Amino acid sequence: MKVVIIEDELPAIEKLENLLNKYDPEIEVIARLNSVVATIEWISKNVHKADLFFMDIQLIDGSGFEVFREVEINKPVIFITAYDHYAIQAFKVNSIDYLLKPLEYKDLYRSLEKIKSLRENLPANKEQAQFEELSRALLNIKKEYKSRFMVKVGDHLKSVRSEDILLFYAEGRTVFIITKKHNKYIIDYTLEELNNLMDPDIFFRANRTFIVNINAIRDVVIYSNSRLLVVLNFEFDKEIIVSRDKVAQLKTWFEGLK
Repeated sequence: MKVVIIEDELPAIEKLENLLNKYDPEIEVIARLNSVVATIEWISKNVHKADLFFMDIQLIDGSGFEVFREVEINKPVIFITAYDHYAIQAFKVNSIDYLLKPLEYKDLYRSLEKIKSLRENLPANKEQAQFEELSRALLNIKKEYKSRFMVKVGDHLKSVRSEDILLFYAEGRTVFIITKKHNKYIIDYTLEELNNLMDPDIFFRANRTFIVNINAIRDVVIYSNSRLLVVLNFEFDKEIIVSRDKVAQLKTWFEGLK
C-alpha cells in the first residue's frame, strides 16, 4: 500500500511512519507534505499514485479542509487532529476515519483495518463514489467561527464584534486588532489560533504577521518577485506583503471561489 502523509510536525511524521511499519512493513510512504499549497500541487499531479492519505487538519499555511476546495481526492483519507469537536463526526462518513493526537497504535490499527475491509468488500467504482461524496460533504460543513473578542480598555472590559475588526497583526508576541472605528486593542490570541477561529470567507492570513478582513482592502498591487501588496482602505504605517506561497490562495479568496 502506498501512503501519503500530510503533516507539518516532524516528530508526528516519524511516529506515524513507525506505527505504519509496525502494522505492515510493506507499506510505502511515497510523499511527505507539510502545507496546503504543497498538498494541492502534489495531489493535482499524483493522486493516482496513492492508496491512502493521512492528513493533519492544521498545517503550516492553513487548514487541511482547504485542500478539498481545490482538488478532488477520490482515495481514502484518515484525518489527524489534536481536537475532538463536532465536525469529527462528518469525517467518519463513508468509512473515512480520524485519529486523535497523540497517536496510539490500537487506534491506527482499527483505522487501517477499516480501510482494508472497505477495499475488500466494495467494488472500485463504488469506493470511488463514496469518497467523492465525502469530498462534497466536507465543503458543506458549517463551522462556527468566533463572533466577538474581549479587550481591556483601562479598568474596563469591552466586547468587540469580529465583523468590526479590519485587521489582526503581530508585533513580536503581542497581537493587535484594528476596528472599523480605527481603535487598536491587544488580544490574548496568537495568529495561528486566529487563523482557525476566523471565517476564511472574510479573513485571510497574508503572511506571518497579518490577517486582513476583505472589507478592509482598497487595492491589491503586483509587487516584486511575484508577490502582492495589500493596500488598506484606512491609514496604516506598515506594508502588508502577501508571501509568495500564498499568492495563489489570495487570488482564489479575493475572487470568492470555494
